[in-house]
Amino acid sequence: MDSKKFTTIDEYHALAPKAVRDIMDDMRATIKQAAPKATEVISYNMPAFKQNGVLVYYAAAKEHIGFYPTSAPIVVFKEELAKYKTSKGAIQFPLDKPLPKTLIKKIVKYRIAEDEAKALAKKKK
Repeated sequence: MDSKKFTTIDEYHALAPKAVRDIMDDMRATIKQAAPKATEVISYNMPAFKQNGVLVYYAAAKEHIGFYPTSAPIVVFKEELAKYKTSKGAIQFPLDKPLPKTLIKKIVKYRIAEDEAKALAKKKK
């Protein structure tokens, strides 16, 4: 999926195998529920959701869906993320396990609060 330049999330999802597309559709719907005011964009050639700044990204990989909420939520939700492979700014949700929708929503809501605080701080300057 890396060689093509995507312009929409629909385009990105369309190139994935059906089973992966279903999981990504689920991810997209879960993020939309948690962030109804967010705009869908493609950033770094990945699906992303943006309010003032980008809240979260996700991408399909061979064996997982990569979820990129920036680094702070990975520290804040460390215990709940213990069973997933994580790195500084990424979480891997295996394709053969159900998406942890409640956890994804919590992380997205945390990112909305971070995003709003950052936007507010910018306005005050």
